[in-house]
Amino acid sequence: MHEFDRTVLSDFLKDHIPSFTGLRDIEKFNDGQSNPTYLVTDTAGQKSVLRAKPPGKLLRSAHAVDREFRVLRALDGSDVPVPKVFYLSGDETPLGAQFFVMELVEGRVFWDPALPDADAAFRTAAYDAQCQVLAALHSVDVDAVGLADYGKPGNYFARQVSRWSDQYRASVGEVVPDMDWVMDWLAETMVADDGQVAIVHGDFRLDNLMFAPSAPNVAAVLDWELSTLGHPMADLAYQCMGLRLPRAGMIKGLKGLDRAAHGIPSEQDYVAQYCTLRGIKQPENWAFYLVFCYFRLAAILQGVVHRAAKGNASNPKSVDLMKQAVPFLASEARGIAMSGA
Repeated sequence: MHEFDRTVLSDFLKDHIPSFTGLRDIEKFNDGQSNPTYLVTDTAGQKSVLRAKPPGKLLRSAHAVDREFRVLRALDGSDVPVPKVFYLSGDETPLGAQFFVMELVEGRVFWDPALPDADAAFRTAAYDAQCQVLAALHSVDVDAVGLADYGKPGNYFARQVSRWSDQYRASVGEVVPDMDWVMDWLAETMVADDGQVAIVHGDFRLDNLMFAPSAPNVAAVLDWELSTLGHPMADLAYQCMGLRLPRAGMIKGLKGLDRAAHGIPSEQDYVAQYCTLRGIKQPENWAFYLVFCYFRLAAILQGVVHRAAKGNASNPKSVDLMKQAVPFLASEARGIAMSGA
């Protein structure tokens, strides 16, 4: 949790955001585990959202709120719905950390991908909307929106496997044999660079979408801290990985659910819809993409566990669940690698 003087923060925001009238209230959102996020209300009753780096020493390149700000600003006005951004600070702030301020988008976040409180027609429409937004994101002309330098050139998966392997090794405590096996497997079976480059969200799943208050339409895509230029199959496989997870997990999945009865597309149909929307062929190397996503999520969660051990967790309540999830994800990844499905 950040420590700050409310008066100092109020004056700081007034100095840097012309429409800000002074701080009436600031309240931390309880959900989420990455960058601490606050609901800010000014003296005129206008609400906005402040998203900051966590306090304390962080892993290299983690919690890049400046990159979130940049991609949100670039996508404003595109076919990808995003909140408007108002201000990006430097590192020296009343919070003791860099932050940005953005629009509060009114709507609903669905934390359970089964959408238990909705009917089948709503679920079908919501998943259709989600797929359309993902296809729209990967169809954005990166040069046209000023993001041609938003990622490094070369094989995206090679870079990511190297990066997250380093991050994982820097934060791991107990040895997880399956994780070591998966890192070796990914390096040995690395896919060739096929030249596909798109803006990838990095954490694209249902609960990072804000839906309209009373319709199955996506009002905003949230949580862009892991976004970069990369291979679109990383986002698509991550989406499908999430749906493969157990129902009773830290991140709820759809494993064992009768999707047809619930109006939710199968993985095969979802991938086919995405490919049709983008006018591309069905992906090859699907097992590699899935294994990569399990591995990457495990590495991210291990980083949170590491930060929690140092007292810097945004939401300490779920740290134990994350610690348990790392070996589970590694085991699942190894199983997919060995079975090819």
